[in-house]
Amino acid sequence: RGGFSAPHPSFSAAPRPARDSSPAAKMVIQKEKKSCGQVVEEWKEFVWNPRTHQFMGRTGTSWAFILLFYLVFYGFLTAMFTLTMWVMLQTVSDHTPKYQDRLATPGLMIRPKTENLDVIVNISDTESWDQHVQKLNKFLEPYNDSIQAQKNDVCRPGRYYEQPDNGVLNYPKRACRFNRTQLGDCSGIGDSTHYGYSTGQPCVFIKMNRVINFYAGANQSMNVTCAGKRDEDAENLGSFVMFPANGNIDLMYFPYYGKKFHVNYTQPLVAVKFLNVTPNVEVNVECRINAANIATDDERDKFAGRVAFKLRINKT
Repeated sequence: RGGFSAPHPSFSAAPRPARDSSPAAKMVIQKEKKSCGQVVEEWKEFVWNPRTHQFMGRTGTSWAFILLFYLVFYGFLTAMFTLTMWVMLQTVSDHTPKYQDRLATPGLMIRPKTENLDVIVNISDTESWDQHVQKLNKFLEPYNDSIQAQKNDVCRPGRYYEQPDNGVLNYPKRACRFNRTQLGDCSGIGDSTHYGYSTGQPCVFIKMNRVINFYAGANQSMNVTCAGKRDEDAENLGSFVMFPANGNIDLMYFPYYGKKFHVNYTQPLVAVKFLNVTPNVEVNVECRINAANIATDDERDKFAGRVAFKLRINKT
């Protein structure tokens, strides 16, 4: 009775965990033990392995095949791109665009060119109008009679100046003369009033935008007219004169064959000299071209066949 009894089977001691000897565990231990020098050596061996003669994991033959593949691949792509561009260029003319994204209806613009198309003149302030005079001097220089006589032809009025190729490239195309003297009091030749800007009677020049192969007027006469946009503008605008007379634009300046064909082409101009604009009042002016094949009522394009600008003559 009081003797030592054997332990109960359910209270046996827990076994000690066995040491992990798997390959993965060994690799982790090895990686942990790598020194910085070993890493550098392994990197050097990757770049160049003297035993296998491999550069960055590949032999010279392997690198040669890869380089040859990419050379042939990109050479083929380059050849395809070059061939495609060459075929496309065969269908494009050096002188006439294949496709035109501009509207078929030419617009009108004014000179001097100003921001927001506002022509503002302060008679007592020379700087306010001298900038306009300088712009007009430069703009009208190609229209000098001597330059026109040297470069352009005397054409027959009232008919188009057609210059077909007839199977042979007719280049460059000749252009008809538009002499500066045709602008009369707005020519600026020997004009002490500086196109009227120093006296409050300014000249504004109207030009039609160029459209290649466009026969403006449909073989009928055409001209430019100007007026105040509203009744009060018409009253404040007063009288004006136009050069050439009645704002006529002759057919002989059409068709236009393009910048490279028509190297000496000078656009016909219409000059408007405003004689007695009400001073210190902003006047809205609209000029339109009257031609059989130019619409001027397209509300989506405010510049199709017309141009509107503001004119103000300040007097102190």
